[in-house]
Amino acid sequence: MLRIKRDDKVMVVAGKDKGKSGKVVKVLAAENKLIIENVNLVKKAVRKSDQYPNGGFIEIEKPVHLSNVMLVDAKNNKPTRFKVKLLKDGAKLRVGTKSGETI
Repeated sequence: MLRIKRDDKVMVVAGKDKGKSGKVVKVLAAENKLIIENVNLVKKAVRKSDQYPNGGFIEIEKPVHLSNVMLVDAKNNKPTRFKVKLLKDGAKLRVGTKSGETI
């Protein structure tokens, strides 16, 4: 089960985009991958169509494997590991291990 969700802020810790951070746009749970805004951009050739009237090249975001990203701690803006803390009412909270802040 993936514990990173859409709209989380993550940082890439391995690969060609190491050090870049952004918001999770889409989670591909079956593939263990994430699409992050403005990270892992590739150029794609497109033909003329109604959506792209001029055709040419566009930049799109490709998925990044889950193992290559970490959640960003809101307190110090650095990547962190996290724990899941159970509350008495049964709700789950994600807590950064270093700062103790909820994510």
